[in-house]
Amino acid sequence: MTSLLRLLTGRPPAAPRTISRETVAIVLANGQRVEVLRVRDPRARRIKLSVDERGPRLTLPLRASEIAGQRFVIEHGDWLLAQLARAGTDAPGLQPHRTETLPLRGTEVPLRWQHARYLRIQTGEDAIEIAAPETVALKSLQRALRDFYEGQARADVGRWLPRYLPGLPRAPARLRYRVMSSQWGSLAPDGALSLDLSLVLAPPAAFEYVLVHELCHLIHADHSRAFWREVEQRCPQWRLQREYFRDSGRALKARLRKLIAADE
Repeated sequence: MTSLLRLLTGRPPAAPRTISRETVAIVLANGQRVEVLRVRDPRARRIKLSVDERGPRLTLPLRASEIAGQRFVIEHGDWLLAQLARAGTDAPGLQPHRTETLPLRGTEVPLRWQHARYLRIQTGEDAIEIAAPETVALKSLQRALRDFYEGQARADVGRWLPRYLPGLPRAPARLRYRVMSSQWGSLAPDGALSLDLSLVLAPPAAFEYVLVHELCHLIHADHSRAFWREVEQRCPQWRLQREYFRDSGRALKARLRKLIAADE
């Protein structure tokens, strides 16, 4: 009826209500300052505070005031700090010529900085070597680090994959690395395999488990008992690796995002 009335009277339709986002700083009861992504969502029915690898997020309905949202964050300050510590979002970012270690394959690897004309990141015998201009742009360094991590991930999968291919109905159609929010891997209907780039920061056994998990979806597309039997045949300690991701997964994803400033 409303649409018909607008048609007859010539009134333009109401402008759609869109989601707005902005980052605000909120001082908690203990005096600590926390940056929160404040999202005003017309679909929201109540104020909600959540934390993921991107950091804290405060969702407000259209009718909620900014002051009410701020009070909500302060009231839940203890919970928020505990979640931030668990998620690892307070980890330091990449600082040119200052960062001392980088995570790789479950350990903190020392960094060896060198002044050079061109930017280059590679592994040495006992350290990750970064050759960079003295005034290297942070964005350039972050892109180079992402490329370095992807190269390391491809090298790991390149060692593991040939071992599993003979027992599969077909090989993955293609392989790509992405920065994923919640998943660790996915297999598309066409056989394209995607893996979370932060897996290269995890212990190799955990990374390999995710690869096995996704490869077994080439045999069974679901998570049936038959699927888990295929996983266990190839990775007997898969439960241990799954527990690792439940305990440390969010911090792992957050660490990668902080280092390469991922916005996917």
